[in-house]
Amino acid sequence: TWTTDWLGTRGSDSPRLDAEVLLAFVRNCPRILLYTAFDEIVDAEQRQDFRELVRRRGQGEPVAYLVGIKEFFSIPLDVTPATLIPRPETEGLVVRVLDVWKEEFSGKTGMRVLDVGTGSGALAIALASHMTDANVTATDISQDALDIASANASKHSLDGRIKFLKSDVLEHPDLSRSWDIIVSNPPYVREDEFDGLPDDVRLYEPRDALVGGVTGCEIVQRLVQQASGSLVSGGWLFIEVGPSTVSLAEKIISATTELAGKPTVKDSSGLPRIVQARVV
Repeated sequence: TWTTDWLGTRGSDSPRLDAEVLLAFVRNCPRILLYTAFDEIVDAEQRQDFRELVRRRGQGEPVAYLVGIKEFFSIPLDVTPATLIPRPETEGLVVRVLDVWKEEFSGKTGMRVLDVGTGSGALAIALASHMTDANVTATDISQDALDIASANASKHSLDGRIKFLKSDVLEHPDLSRSWDIIVSNPPYVREDEFDGLPDDVRLYEPRDALVGGVTGCEIVQRLVQQASGSLVSGGWLFIEVGPSTVSLAEKIISATTELAGKPTVKDSSGLPRIVQARVV
């Protein structure tokens, strides 16, 4: 309780959860065991390790980086400061893609799916897990991120189902083929928004994975332009954006003649989050 109270004063939005995750990590046990085996003695070394992790969390270091794991779509993923920490709102992107796959493609087999800017591999791995015979390719400009993503795919026995490529958006020549679905959670924070981000994001997560230039849509613009010529007829494009960049992203799609924009999807907080379009 002291730990929870202290973390709360240090700016944590979820101090009790943070404390429990760190303690479970130190004890190498599932978090539920903190309740069912609460009377077990924590040894001196574990206490010292826990105090050190709490101190670092109090300085703003993200829990996911402290323990090296973040769950996404009920899938535990390794994360490091080379990758963005997967967000709950991005799970909505997976849900939307799976819905369209079932509704528009009738669960078509052998789907060709491309995840642009994969980071930890979260989107590619979640989609490959549910679209069990899809051909999934995932790209990133960062080799360090690709190494993490590839390791995560192996961890979940998906390394044979996901192809990883180092590429700046769709520049790699192997990406010019026809895709049924292109999905991306690109950098979409505006330059002038970066300094206002929470410390645990601004000081610790990779800036290049967050900031999308002056407008916030510089990567989005390139992605839309390149994707419009790389999707099959009837293919879909899904892009996560932020509330401050959604209107510009919608305009970029509207100005692209090959694409028909679809209504923007809101996240669980009611904020516009996923811009989407289909090749006409």
